[in-house]
Amino acid sequence: MLKPATIAFLRNLKANNNKPWFDENRAAYDAAKADFVGLVGELITGLSQLDPAIAETPLEAKKCIFRINRDVRFSKDKAPYKNHFGAWFNIGGKALNSAGYYLHLEPGGAFVAGGLYMPEPPLLATVRQEIDYNLPHFEAIVNEATFQKQFGGLSREEALSRPPKGYLPDNPAIEFLKLKSFTASSPLPDKLLTKAELPAHMLAAYASLQPLISFLNQSL
Repeated sequence: MLKPATIAFLRNLKANNNKPWFDENRAAYDAAKADFVGLVGELITGLSQLDPAIAETPLEAKKCIFRINRDVRFSKDKAPYKNHFGAWFNIGGKALNSAGYYLHLEPGGAFVAGGLYMPEPPLLATVRQEIDYNLPHFEAIVNEATFQKQFGGLSREEALSRPPKGYLPDNPAIEFLKLKSFTASSPLPDKLLTKAELPAHMLAAYASLQPLISFLNQSL
């Protein structure tokens, strides 16, 4: 569970996203970050029990968390800070291009997710080939009842409108092969964020993602 003060800090940051306010509220940020680090540590422990590949990766909570500072060099939005905390759990850590589990903590927009987001073309081609070769296995994963109930299927964000090069329109796997990412997400209601059952709820969602994560990483 998270402390109400952590959620309050993120709400206040969204309303006051500027450096002077942040500097004045550094102590509140440090406390909120420490609270989030504690939750991430719980999730690492839980993920190590449900995903053997994660168990073999020595993840550290602080190294799974993204910086709160935004890169504004190429953005029209010059707000210096993110309005959320984010964490990424994958084999090899954040530096490795592999499928994994994601947590996005933002009042009014929190969610859990997982998969492989916008891989580089060689990796994307490898995953597509594996899906083409093992379509029944992949379909069984994404059509599994618990996965469907939790996530409603894979995201079609930025999916191609036409078949990718090398595949025919009548390929049985074509709707999956058009994907440029292989991800799924599920919202976290605000009322759950400060409840004791929050870690268990998230780990249950991650458990239903684990077969997809395993398939993608074996493809890679």
